[in-house]
Amino acid sequence: MVEFNDVSIHFGTQDVLTNASFRINRGERCGLVGPNGAGKSTVFRLITGEISPAAGSVSLEGRLRIGHLHQQVQPAAAGETLLGHALRASPRLEELEAEMRRLETVLAASPDEDTRERSLRLLGTAQTEFENLGGYELETRARAALSGLGFREHDFKRPLSEFSGGWQMRAELVRTLVMQPDLLLMDEPSNYLDLPAVEWMQRYLREYQGTLMLISHDRYLLRSVTNVTLEIDGCTTTRYSGNLDAYLRERRQRHETLLAARNNQDRIREQLQRFIDTFRYTASKAAQVQSRVKQLEKMEEIVVPRQASERGYLRLPEPTHCGTCVMRLQNVGFAYDGTNFVFRNVSFEVGRGDRVALVGYNGMGKTTLMRLLAGMRQPTEGTLVLGHKVVPGYVSQELTEVIPPEQTLLRTLLRTDETLSENSARTLLGSFGFSGDDAFKTSEVLSGGEKIRLAFARLYAARPNVLVLDEPTTHLDLNGRRALEESLQQYDGTVLIVSHDVEFVRAVAAKIIAIDTDGVHTFIGSYDDYREYQSRRATAGEIASGAHLQPEQEAVSETARSSRERRQERAAERARLAPRMNELRRIVSKSEARIMALEAEQAELTAELAEPGTATDFAVLNRRLTDLQAELAAAGSAWEAAATELEELTAEQ
Repeated sequence: MVEFNDVSIHFGTQDVLTNASFRINRGERCGLVGPNGAGKSTVFRLITGEISPAAGSVSLEGRLRIGHLHQQVQPAAAGETLLGHALRASPRLEELEAEMRRLETVLAASPDEDTRERSLRLLGTAQTEFENLGGYELETRARAALSGLGFREHDFKRPLSEFSGGWQMRAELVRTLVMQPDLLLMDEPSNYLDLPAVEWMQRYLREYQGTLMLISHDRYLLRSVTNVTLEIDGCTTTRYSGNLDAYLRERRQRHETLLAARNNQDRIREQLQRFIDTFRYTASKAAQVQSRVKQLEKMEEIVVPRQASERGYLRLPEPTHCGTCVMRLQNVGFAYDGTNFVFRNVSFEVGRGDRVALVGYNGMGKTTLMRLLAGMRQPTEGTLVLGHKVVPGYVSQELTEVIPPEQTLLRTLLRTDETLSENSARTLLGSFGFSGDDAFKTSEVLSGGEKIRLAFARLYAARPNVLVLDEPTTHLDLNGRRALEESLQQYDGTVLIVSHDVEFVRAVAAKIIAIDTDGVHTFIGSYDDYREYQSRRATAGEIASGAHLQPEQEAVSETARSSRERRQERAAERARLAPRMNELRRIVSKSEARIMALEAEQAELTAELAEPGTATDFAVLNRRLTDLQAELAAAGSAWEAAATELEELTAEQ
């Protein structure tokens, strides 16, 4: 369906793709992954024809209906309503609808029988095509999709311009989905969605019948809706069969294989070069020197893709001691204008060491509540009391909320901690990936990933013991998100997060605060426990009839019981798998030792060939080197099989 043949493209002096070739077949669901700025969005623009390659070709199969969701909101027509924007999904449907109206007018007005007959035939043809393209169900699909993404019935007639950028992006998503394209291109579709909307979109994409190409750092989507992965990195593209997990597993194996091959090649290069340098001016060795020079020239360089990410630059400070109760809210309400309340009667308590996720639809007040918890705003009514020696640290969705855009990185840290010297501040910036003159950049020129790094550098300088993180994963790649997860799991302080990343919330949160139209409710347990509880209530018909989560005390017993049962099941499963896992560990250990011994022997024989003595038997050495290659391949296969099975069994626990 989509084929790239030796495609190269560059912007100015920067190469984006070089001789890239791959094919996406009809019906495949392809996830595009790679570091920020690697060229994923460029691939989409090449497919849609917005730009052309400098070399090579991009081929599409037949006449395709292409739906393209951009990262940025596309401009809407003046005065256009939300529903009207969603219905303006397909130019062809609009043309057919206009043609049908014109023909109906002709039929009603023309007295000429031939004209009426010809118009009737054309109307029938237009109606058939309109029906085949789903035109008659378009409004039904649009309304269902808008409702699934959190819009309410009374929103449908509101002008699109009245909605915030995030809600306009949801409308753009609906507009893209309802046209039922043959090829659906989605560029970071979850960036402006909340958790319920991400889960709705995941269900929609699983049922989508066309071909999907998805750019995303959202592991939940990449795991659940894709069956092919295309990695774009270092100006190259690499196709992997399978979803995110299969890609990560195979990429790790490929990387290790390539790294070992390059290390071996580097050793051989060094040996050949050493022989050349040693005997370059020895007449009796001239032929051997020339032979090795040709070997070097013919040797193709093995390129190992870089493992680029923000992973090494995200660190958290050690939390200082604080009281057992971190914060307590009693009947808190907030209104920006003092009259129209975002929420009211909010009461809950956060204890030291809690890991809390705030969940709910956008617009319900999650970000506003986070601002209150971080001390950026004060309640309009009620009381919010911080515990003894509590120091909140806030990472906002919008960097400008806490860091002026014209402020330099160095000044940001010096203002955060006035005890820092300039040298200490620059050293701290360096540890977060900002070196040299980067310290004098202003925050407004930073990329999305750099802004996140600066936010965490500022957090590190502030030394908080309560982290209030509002969408901290938005600009992080896959490795960066995983690194942040691991850091938060090891963090001894208190964590409150808002995130649209399902996998991130699953990994970090042990307590859920749900915000809905019925108020704010606390649920003790993981996000999966919370969703399971909601599902049970939905099955019983309670949610459909208007029931909501019960208060914490009632939810605790259900969660504790289900958690206890899962712990018992996991313990039994670990006991069952333990013997096999121990055996696999022994195989992996023995295989690694065997591989190291064989590689050492191979290096010795190669060195002897490079500098032969009078007693060197070349025939014996070459036979043994051939045998070593076979033995290394066998040992490597044994290691790979055991390591893969061990990894799978570990994941099952």
